[in-house]
Amino acid sequence: MRHYTINVKGQLFDLSSPVVMGILNVTPDSFYEGSRMQTTDQIISRTQEILMEGGAIIDIGAQSTRPTSKLLTADEEIERLDFALDIIIKEYPDAVLSVDTFYASVAKFCVEKYNVAIINDISGGQIDSNMFEVVSKLNVPYILMHMRGTPQTMKDLIDYNNYPEDIYRYFAEKIALLRRYGVNDIILDPGFGFSKNLDQNYELMSRLTDFDIFELPLLVGVSRKSMIYNLLGGSPIESLNGTTVLNTYALLNGANILRVHDVKHAVEAVKIVEKLKQTK
Repeated sequence: MRHYTINVKGQLFDLSSPVVMGILNVTPDSFYEGSRMQTTDQIISRTQEILMEGGAIIDIGAQSTRPTSKLLTADEEIERLDFALDIIIKEYPDAVLSVDTFYASVAKFCVEKYNVAIINDISGGQIDSNMFEVVSKLNVPYILMHMRGTPQTMKDLIDYNNYPEDIYRYFAEKIALLRRYGVNDIILDPGFGFSKNLDQNYELMSRLTDFDIFELPLLVGVSRKSMIYNLLGGSPIESLNGTTVLNTYALLNGANILRVHDVKHAVEAVKIVEKLKQTK
């Protein structure tokens, strides 16, 4: 595995060993009910849980990306994030926070008011064309994910001319554009579950090492997603074991960050895989 560092609030954040990003959703309609945190006590409790279980980054989302969700405006998203970030920063001022948003104005608000460390954009700058310029000015790491359309339309946009080469081309073009804007720290997210059917998700996972060509950190987010329970049966609630299997495979094939609901289990997977690598 390549050794990467990113600039987090003026300090180098080491990714030479994989880290875990814990999900904190401040929305009533996220696909996994166990991740929904809306009250002050729930937000504090979830933040504490992520940190105590070994999460290195907390990814805060105020907008559900499930296909049936209603698209919030930027102002509505800011209202939710303002409430949550104010609570988190007061209780855990040193926590490394990422905000999951595709609005440039939301990214600007969160970084300037709360010194949020990372912007996680599921749309790759497609929903808000100002995102790349704003992230460049904010000088924060940017998580670039692959998706077509919006969360509401992505399920109908799974026909590719040449899969998965179309996805690699997407990243090559987006990375080049981000570099022209002067964005230094880019993290790639293949976008499992977004604009991909079941077989496409697993083909992309099986070719995870292809992303080595970009020489950038790789984030994998498969936690309790439909690619697990649509294959095995059940629901998100019953998909922890499948999540751990895929996380382990991802770690063995180059993942630097695991974005998860279940931090403890992911941290244990990292420890075991790292131990195995040390014995070679």
